Amino acid sequence: MKVRKALPEDLNSIFEIYETAREYMRRTGNPTQWGTNKPSEELLVDDIRKGELYVGEAEDGNIHFVFAFILGEDPTYSYIENGKWLSDAPYGTIHRIASDGVVSGVVKTAVDFCKKTITNLRIDTHENNKTMQHVVEKLGFVKCGIIYIDDGTPRIAYQLL
Repeated sequence: MKVRKALPEDLNSIFEIYETAREYMRRTGNPTQWGTNKPSEELLVDDIRKGELYVGEAEDGNIHFVFAFILGEDPTYSYIENGKWLSDAPYGTIHRIASDGVVSGVVKTAVDFCKKTITNLRIDTHENNKTMQHVVEKLGFVKCGIIYIDDGTPRIAYQLL
């Protein structure tokens, strides 16, 4: 599986992956994290424009997962409650990771890719996203506290050093 920057021509595959992920979330008790339309097309197009959206592509050219990888301070991480960050050193953040469910180990693949750029990583997830909580904890991320995203809803925040 090759990780590469997403291109505008990848958008249809990316939309399908996010729809598959939203359906999985609904089936597993997490219907509100992304609802029926998140992440928005506008956000994904902006991520591509900034060079911050990545895809996992198989040898046959099929895209199986997508994630945003953003270097630098994330405004939603400036305030954390019920805990603290392990380090305030420069970090990268993994956001909006989703899979089509065809291949396994996509979070590990994304994390390994990001660690080649910076070893201080942050990620967050909804309290009802038990799958993501299990996976990131298995990969060594430490639960640091609660952050709030732009719409004011809480997320469990993790860090990996």
